[in-house]
Amino acid sequence: MFVRNDSFDGRAGLCENRRVTVRKIRISAIVVLLLAAVVSSIVHEILPLPVAWIRTGVTTAAENGVNLEAVDTTGTALYTFRIVNVYPHDPEAFTQGLVFHRGYLYEGTGLYGASTLRKIELKTGKIKKMNRLPEEFFGEGITICRNRLIQLTWLSCTGFVYDPQSFRLLGTFTYSTEGWGITCDGNHIIMSDGTSILRFLNPQNFTLVRQIDVRDRGKQITHINELEYVRGEIYANVWDTGYVVRISPKTGEVSGWIDLRGLYRYLGREPNFDILNGIAYDVRGDRLFVTGKYWPKLFEIKLQRVNQ
Repeated sequence: MFVRNDSFDGRAGLCENRRVTVRKIRISAIVVLLLAAVVSSIVHEILPLPVAWIRTGVTTAAENGVNLEAVDTTGTALYTFRIVNVYPHDPEAFTQGLVFHRGYLYEGTGLYGASTLRKIELKTGKIKKMNRLPEEFFGEGITICRNRLIQLTWLSCTGFVYDPQSFRLLGTFTYSTEGWGITCDGNHIIMSDGTSILRFLNPQNFTLVRQIDVRDRGKQITHINELEYVRGEIYANVWDTGYVVRISPKTGEVSGWIDLRGLYRYLGREPNFDILNGIAYDVRGDRLFVTGKYWPKLFEIKLQRVNQ
């Protein structure tokens, strides 16, 4: 097992402080959930379900608090989507990372006490294998790089490395930032931390090789979240939006925005779905998959250019 201490952004001691705050966050989360359960039971006794929850095929995004605001993409390529296929997805999965590998989906889920790593049959959504993280870890992005399955955690500054077939733990590594998204370009691990910075790491020892700043027409794009390497570009969910950005791995410049807000209308009557999060790419089949937190469906899509 390899363990590496790292402070590639100079924020020494950051992880130690976060380990203390993690306990506070977990306690607060439990209190909030208990209060929400009480309020929910009272509301259900008093109020009927919103009309949009009753009508088949009508999105509940607004009721769920999902951000549907448009992003200003003036001057940058804009894409929408065409749905090719729809597959079942676990509506109880708080999706944080998604990968397609050798015919199967691999998914990382989050939340304290509920974070998992899964191998999933695409057509049925059936979970073929699952590993649960210790309850003190909040699972984040995943990737497969050089036949190793890697999973980040949010505030614990710890990454896990597994055998992708057996899910046997091969080792751990540390980093000094938050862990959000991760992907692999074949030569490097690419990692996001919720800022505009993407870091390229050596896949053998996790040392920093270089980094880029994600910008669109000179403006920093923050909240870069789940990542996927697609045909020489980095695709990234922008947290709390319905958009994915296409990023140049050389310069960090945004080459296009993908507007996926329209997917919410296809989620039907599921009352608990959350934000868009989860991108996977099938290299051999040239298939792009997207889903979200608590989404009951996973979509295979083709991109369509909107502007010229």
